[in-house]
Amino acid sequence: MVNKALVAAMLAALALPAYAQDANTDEPRRTRVILGPQLVPRYPGADGMAVRPYIDVSRARGDADFRFEAPDESTGFSLYDRDGLAFGPALNFEGKRRRSDAGGLDEVGFSVELGGAASLALTPSIRARVEARKGVSGHKGLIGMAGLDYVVRDGNRWLWSVGPRVTLADARYARAYFGVTPRETLATGIASYRPGSMVMVGATGSALRQLTTRWGLFGYAKYDRIVGDAADSPVTRRFGDRNQWSAGAGVSYTFGRGL
Repeated sequence: MVNKALVAAMLAALALPAYAQDANTDEPRRTRVILGPQLVPRYPGADGMAVRPYIDVSRARGDADFRFEAPDESTGFSLYDRDGLAFGPALNFEGKRRRSDAGGLDEVGFSVELGGAASLALTPSIRARVEARKGVSGHKGLIGMAGLDYVVRDGNRWLWSVGPRVTLADARYARAYFGVTPRETLATGIASYRPGSMVMVGATGSALRQLTTRWGLFGYAKYDRIVGDAADSPVTRRFGDRNQWSAGAGVSYTFGRGL
């Protein structure tokens, strides 16, 4: 999630052509930007937190409401969005784990994850979303997330959401953050461990309140519990935490024609 704000702004710019196609219409277009700080784990399984920027950019046309986006979604935009189904690319980051963070175990570099995401509105209040990403640096593993969100809103005036999450990662990802090789055992004395996967289960909630036509407030909280192989790792037991928390708050500003 490091520098996610910068890339979010870049991807928002990449998404502009989709809106430019409708530039000849008379419908007013509005943009809402949410900006603030958030506390997140410094890396997967960490027992410490880091402050990162939170940024979200949403657009709407005419009298349409801003589309709901969960606060733990990867950065991206929709290539297809019709009849409640949307899909497109997804981009995420994971922070670097230093040797000093895990008793001298190998460093896991800053990870850039590329992939895709799809969401489906099951009912007006329930949305399902899945993501799959591949690390192109750092851990270089595969990670995916599936979740449901129950959303209650009064147009754009206020909104709150809550829903469960399941996160799955392959052996390569798990061994990067939770494994201990025989070579590392000789160097550190930590027992060797070879996890086959990483699993987290949890939930995410968010709330947004519009104060004026332009200004509003936003907040979210997220909890994940590491289970299975990764939870039993000596890395988790000695240097990490099975409980992973995130939280953030921000101010929203809406601008555009028709306000």
